[in-house]
Amino acid sequence: MEFEFTPEQNQLRKAIRDFAEAEIGPHVLEWDENQTFPLDVVKKAGEMGLLGAIFPEELGGAGFGYIEYSIIIEELARVDPSVALIVAAHNSLCTNHIYLAGNEEQRKKYIPKLATGEWIGCWSLTEPEAGSDAAGTRSTAVLNDGEWVLNGGKTFTSNAHYADVCVAMAVTDRSASQHGISAFIVEKNTAGYRVGKKENKLGMRASATGEVLFSNCRLPQSQLLGKPGEGFVDSLRILDGGRISIAALSIGLAQGAFEQALKYSKQRKQFGRFISEFQAIQDKLANMATNIEAARWLTYCAGARKDAGQRVTKESAMAKLFASEMAVSVADQALQIHGGYGFIKDYPVEKFYRDVKLCTIGEGTSEIQRLVIARQLLKE
Repeated sequence: MEFEFTPEQNQLRKAIRDFAEAEIGPHVLEWDENQTFPLDVVKKAGEMGLLGAIFPEELGGAGFGYIEYSIIIEELARVDPSVALIVAAHNSLCTNHIYLAGNEEQRKKYIPKLATGEWIGCWSLTEPEAGSDAAGTRSTAVLNDGEWVLNGGKTFTSNAHYADVCVAMAVTDRSASQHGISAFIVEKNTAGYRVGKKENKLGMRASATGEVLFSNCRLPQSQLLGKPGEGFVDSLRILDGGRISIAALSIGLAQGAFEQALKYSKQRKQFGRFISEFQAIQDKLANMATNIEAARWLTYCAGARKDAGQRVTKESAMAKLFASEMAVSVADQALQIHGGYGFIKDYPVEKFYRDVKLCTIGEGTSEIQRLVIARQLLKE
């Protein structure tokens, strides 16, 4: 097995790191404090091909695989997890659903705009009463006079307030349970579609998260995405790839927190010595670095399998579970190494500590990941 990145992949990592440090780094604290969605930087990311990372060049994408995509998300998250989340939700969820389930006309209409950053996308699955139990969806879509009429509401939708297009799930056949949920493409200016409350979050505050609401929202039949009743089933396929991106985000966040802790330990003196000389601090650093590396290869292995066309339901869930819980631990230890200064917003670990918890919740909680893994193991 090959465990080396190619020269092109290393060059990509450097390019994204340079971009993140120059264009994002100086503004992280301001964006977080003011809950500023960095639209200008997101547009620049689109110009660089980052918003179409995993889509073919003929549709305006960069033509990358999941190894390169993971590199992109990891390096963005190392500087600001909020920006990484914006890019991941746009790529993995909204655009990828259109790419995987859409017909040729839908792909050609939407993906070039999304892949280049001309349009921003959001993906709405979760509802107030349907989180991990997405089959409990209450939003409905009824075929009436040749049009689909959507009613209901979605919550926890990343990019909602800045999206030009939304992919949303709604029940079209209540009796069919999971096979009665369909997906729809909704453009932002569609009558009956609007965004609601923007959530005031603990972390990832530059990433806008909020409600998407439908009130007699009429759509032509051409806006049905995929086969009728297969929207939820397709969503599970989407999440297989999405969980790789959240694992990569977790790794980047952990790497950023670790680097801050390492740097601080070499500068902070106690009892006349740099704290990096104390074995207790060295143990923390060693464990942090080892766990980050373990998560990295678990994630990139899942990405390699995905690129090879293999099913990665188990592998992506494992990567997401391990990487996200690892990142929580690393962020905690990074703050501990900073002591009281870790509790102050002047130090980046304070934000990493707040941001990290979402990694164990978004795109399936840790509990759901364990359930997915167990089900796959029992099938073997």
